[in-house]
Parts: sequence; C-alpha cells; structure tokens
Amino acid sequence: MDAVKAAGGVVSAGLAVTGALHAVWAVTPWPLRTPEEFVDTVVGAGEGPPPSACLVVAGLLGTASYLVAAEAGLLPAAGPRGLRRAGFQRAGVRTAAGVLLARGLTGPVVFGRLSERSARFRRLNLRYYSPLCVALGAGAAAVGWRGSSATDC
Repeated sequence: MDAVKAAGGVVSAGLAVTGALHAVWAVTPWPLRTPEEFVDTVVGAGEGPPPSACLVVAGLLGTASYLVAAEAGLLPAAGPRGLRRAGFQRAGVRTAAGVLLARGLTGPVVFGRLSERSARFRRLNLRYYSPLCVALGAGAAAVGWRGSSATDC
C-alpha cells in the first residue's frame, strides 16, 4: 500500500469516527455523563449545540471521510465522470484539509487563555482537539495534493 492510500485510510477513518461521535451527540452526551459535563468538555461555554448542528457536522465529517477515501483510491469515486474529471472530488478534499488545518492552527489562539471557555475545554483543546485537527488536515492535504491515479478518470 502506498503512502497516499495509507494516509487516506487513516484520515478517512479518523473523520468517520469523529463524524459518528457528532451524530451520537445529537441525542446523548455520551461518553460523558451529563449535558453539563458535555458542555464543559466539548464546547467550553454556554449551552450545548442543538441536535441539528451536531447532525450537520456529522454529515460534513462523513462526506469528508468518503472524499478522502475516494481520492486516495480506497473507495470508488461517485458522481458523474465529468465532475470527477473537473476535480470536484479533489477540491472537496482540499477544502476539508483547509478547514481542519484552520481549526487546528487557530484553536489554541481562539480558544486560549483569554477566551471565555472553561479551563477543562482549553486544556483538552490544546492537548487533543487542535492537534487532532492539524493531523487530520495535514493528512487530507497530502491526499488532496498527491491524490491517486485511480481518481484521474
């Protein structure tokens, strides 16, 4: 398995798991015990997001997961051949990479010491959330710019 396929598989799996977790959060704060603990850990301030927001993020992450896997040549490309030739799949992967990198790189500043987020959220963001976004974004970028010859229909 080449590096693009390996990166695509890891990134796609990470995005899929994260998307599934967001879908779960539409109905329960699991794996946390209470909605208050969920807000403190995952949001850091205010109220929890509405279920519809969790489902939208879950859908976007699921879409990004599929696009990365397809661009890496792990899944078949979907959609009309003309759109694939025009590079819409690759553009989707690059967009996902940009969003993830932006979230990861700006997270420590936007949600840093001076923000009104909880101390727990700020600590988890610095240790886990932002680095995960950077890692997934970098992997998606590698797939989006290197791609697979299987997607060049």
